[in-house]
Amino acid sequence: MFYELAASSWDDKELAAIQGVIDSDRFTMGPEVAAFEEEFAAYHDKKYGVMTNSGSSANLIAVAAQFFKAENPLKRGDEVIVPAVSWSTTYHPLQQYGLKLKLVDVELDTLNMDVSQLEDALTPNTKMLVAVSILGNPCELDVMRAFCDKHGLVFMEDNCESLDAELNGKKAGTFGDVNTFSFFFSHHIATMEGGMVLTDDLEMYHLLKTLRAHGWTRDIPKDSPIFERRDDDFFEAYRFIVPGYNVRPMELSGAIGRQQLKKLPAMTTQRRKNLALFTELLGDDERFIIQRENGVHSSFCFPIVLNPALNIDRKRVFEALAAADIGYRIITGGCILRHDVMKYYDYETVGEIANAFIAHDNGFFVGNQANDLEPQLRKLYEVLDEAAQPV
Repeated sequence: MFYELAASSWDDKELAAIQGVIDSDRFTMGPEVAAFEEEFAAYHDKKYGVMTNSGSSANLIAVAAQFFKAENPLKRGDEVIVPAVSWSTTYHPLQQYGLKLKLVDVELDTLNMDVSQLEDALTPNTKMLVAVSILGNPCELDVMRAFCDKHGLVFMEDNCESLDAELNGKKAGTFGDVNTFSFFFSHHIATMEGGMVLTDDLEMYHLLKTLRAHGWTRDIPKDSPIFERRDDDFFEAYRFIVPGYNVRPMELSGAIGRQQLKKLPAMTTQRRKNLALFTELLGDDERFIIQRENGVHSSFCFPIVLNPALNIDRKRVFEALAAADIGYRIITGGCILRHDVMKYYDYETVGEIANAFIAHDNGFFVGNQANDLEPQLRKLYEVLDEAAQPV
């Protein structure tokens, strides 16, 4: 394809790391995963990292851990504030643990949650806020952090789409009590499949580790705050203390992640160069609403919303992109309210949901990569300029 949604960022370094794991003959989670966890946490100036087999699994155990804390655990029926636009597995763990969603509209020019509605979303039952920085663009993380501190809420940051973004000199994915990341092929770094949870809280760290691996105590030190170890190694090797999962990563993914993390700053720099050209080409064209950068954008991809006031035929645009061999897709998971799955949810909307529907019905994105995309971006604008004509 002339312009792919994503491209591999692997080279001989990742292949050598894979071969090293093969030579070690250890494929289950081991020292490479542990080293990657430490290095990734250090990159973000956080104390603890817990790698998983996907970003979705990272979200799952990050939510689950809130139900097993010693103090103020979440319970079924509690309310959680979330944006109306995100990927599906931002929401699914919340539903699976019986939480009620309070859905807040997004800003059309950032695609992030409209924080002016936070106070309206708050009730005596509100216990958590989930922040999502959409497609590399940091949301108002400092405002959300202050809101959660003021009201005693758990602050979870789903940063699966915005690795290496920054706000006020601080990395996205470091503002929350728990912070999640994804390392899928199309993301900022790729470990085949993989995810991570970061935290500074020791109790949370140990809960995340036991939830990752069956709910057992095997990976938890003797002085852990979450249980009292007995002097019976035979029993302790298979002692289960919470209803956990098996969402452990492979050793291969940890080894690849270590090499990818070394490349991340340079890859982000190239993504931002591509973003600058994309903004130069489309930024002043009233037909296209593109993201207003908040902080330092790490540019997962290039979302475009066709200006709803101009009545542009999106289907015609899609046909032109396909004919030009340019990949495109929905903006993240679109507006969650548009999906059939909502019949299984307990939820309320906060005020009017308008911009999320516009982004869903008028939007799409094209890819960004850690490669120079000047020819692709100039062709993109040429195609859009011809196809995106008001009806």
